[in-house]
Amino acid sequence: MLPEFKITQLRHFVWVAELKGFHVAAEKAHRTQPAISLSIRDLENKLGESLFEKRNSRAAKTELTPFGKHFLPRAKELIAHHDRIAEDMTLLAEHKTGHLRLASVPSIASRFLPELLMNFIGDSELYVSVFDDNSGAVLKMVENQQVDFGIASLFDEHDQSEKHFTPVWEDKLGVVCPHDHPLASHSELHWQALQQYRLISNGTSRLLEGSEAESLLAHSQYYISNMISLVAMLEAGFGVTTLPWYAFPKDNSRLTFIPLHTPVITRRIGIIRLNNKSLTPPAQALVDFILASRPD
Repeated sequence: MLPEFKITQLRHFVWVAELKGFHVAAEKAHRTQPAISLSIRDLENKLGESLFEKRNSRAAKTELTPFGKHFLPRAKELIAHHDRIAEDMTLLAEHKTGHLRLASVPSIASRFLPELLMNFIGDSELYVSVFDDNSGAVLKMVENQQVDFGIASLFDEHDQSEKHFTPVWEDKLGVVCPHDHPLASHSELHWQALQQYRLISNGTSRLLEGSEAESLLAHSQYYISNMISLVAMLEAGFGVTTLPWYAFPKDNSRLTFIPLHTPVITRRIGIIRLNNKSLTPPAQALVDFILASRPD
């Protein structure tokens, strides 16, 4: 049967060997000398060999046996390996290292995540991968466990029993058009005002489902999923679209956002994770950080 080493005993052995004395090793370990002697004796019993030469007097320096000299570098290697693992796991538990993966809808990824991640990561060595896509794609990544958690909308919360949704942000739907478009002069709009214009649908257009404006979906001649392409088409005057407020590109002087007053449609965005599956310590710490930072 192979011996099972205790890291504490290995440390005691290394200290006695390097400091050449049980008394000084006991001082370093903050233990009594008999306790160190007992620790070394137990280690020798496990190994079946003596580690130190017999001393002729208490003043004589402690010397290693040939077996002890052979064992010393291996004991140091075991201690170093143990300490590396302990340090890695401690840093992981304190979300200071490791690899965190999350997926987010572009509106949150661009508007809120930069500051959140900057404040959360600080000077840690945590690796972070962020994937931005529409809500459907984010849900798929969560389902396939490609990411630790997602940030998105659940269009049908009752049909997602295997997922847990924690709402964090809310915004309202509006119309986005060029700043010189006829609709741009309105302070708010009725959905019927959109019928006479070319409508571009996008990944958030599903918010219209089940509302009195649902017919606009059939009226949409074009669909553009990518936000960069959508903005470019809108700026070129290709048409108008509906977007939640957070999805509207900030500081864009060429486009205008006009709230819908009929119907008033609110989008809820939150953290999506699988039920009955624990998060890694960094992922759980980030979730807690986001929840603590969410708007009142």
